[in-house]
Amino acid sequence: MALVVQKYGGTSVGTADRIKNVAKRIIKTYEAGNDVIVVVSAMSGETNKLVALANEMSEIPDGREYDVVVATGEQVTIGLLAMHLKSLGYKARSYQGWQVPIITDSIATKARIESIDDKNIRADLKDGAIVIVAGFQGIDAAGNVTTLGRGGSDTSAVAIAAALKADVCEIYTDVDGVYTTDPNICKEARKVEKISYDEMLELASLGAKVLQIRSVEFAKKYNVDVHVRSSLNENTGTMVTREDKEMEGILVSGVAYDKNEAKIAVMGVPDKPGIAAKILTPLSDAAISVDMIVQNVSQAGMTDFTFTVTKADLKQALLITNEVAKTIQAKEVLSDENISKVSIVGLGMRSHAGVATQMFAALASNGINIQMISTSEIKISVVVDEKYTELAVRILHETFGLES
Repeated sequence: MALVVQKYGGTSVGTADRIKNVAKRIIKTYEAGNDVIVVVSAMSGETNKLVALANEMSEIPDGREYDVVVATGEQVTIGLLAMHLKSLGYKARSYQGWQVPIITDSIATKARIESIDDKNIRADLKDGAIVIVAGFQGIDAAGNVTTLGRGGSDTSAVAIAAALKADVCEIYTDVDGVYTTDPNICKEARKVEKISYDEMLELASLGAKVLQIRSVEFAKKYNVDVHVRSSLNENTGTMVTREDKEMEGILVSGVAYDKNEAKIAVMGVPDKPGIAAKILTPLSDAAISVDMIVQNVSQAGMTDFTFTVTKADLKQALLITNEVAKTIQAKEVLSDENISKVSIVGLGMRSHAGVATQMFAALASNGINIQMISTSEIKISVVVDEKYTELAVRILHETFGLES
């Protein structure tokens, strides 16, 4: 007998018929002699509706109340799924995040899981029940409902798998695995059978929407094997697992892109020690993550400081940055939402020189200007005009031989 955690995304539970289809897959796993814990998202489109309603009420919604609203989508799904399983004669028990409980910090809209009390779940499993948990949500020490950020159900599933030492965590979605790039942009994209935690971390952080980054962090920390597969067929998907020798031989594993980027440039900044900290600390205090950072070479004691944030954080980030700019006597603050980040990822970059040169040359030969550059041991990211996103992805996919 194995302990299997299965997570189903919004499209997999998007209609009553799809919820019934999910129930069939759950029953098949259960009838094979396994203990089963299921984590589900809200039905597709529901969270977007709730977010839109929140934004109608307030230009910048209060974080605590925002979480109260958007957490309700998953509550509907767990109830419907448990209801259907019970109607078929199976023991099933649904839990909201606070009922498990999944304890998080108190950062509204993007809370982090601190601990999971698995006592109730273990008791239900021992009783032969299928346990169904609402993804994306938890509760803080003060008793406030919290949410884990978009895609947070992935994190819920992997964290539960880690806490209960599950044999595998299966992430079911509307695609049948991790691809070398978005198949909607590049028809030559191919499915990857196996990918390392580190490569998946980079791809998730760079805009690949298959897994939320924090779910991969949990998987790596606790050595949870994650099987990404489709809920619409029985195909084997992609296993996210520990790195091996075979993975190291691949130069580039995938091309990712993220259109959810915005650029803020603080112009005419006095080039003095501590200025970067003065600009970035208030953003950090407001729980706004800064991604890429570029500071120009100083001229006449002045420099320009440019960084990127998510489009969702841009409005608040601009308010904060404009206040900081007055304090440090910068000349002006500019912003640009019409950008995107395009990246290549691969373990093989560790031992191969010239990858960046090859990437930059390919983009330049197609007239794509690079605005910002960021690198790590296994990834290279560039910021380009948003209108060139798809072209850049196709060019890089071909340049590094990732076609089927």
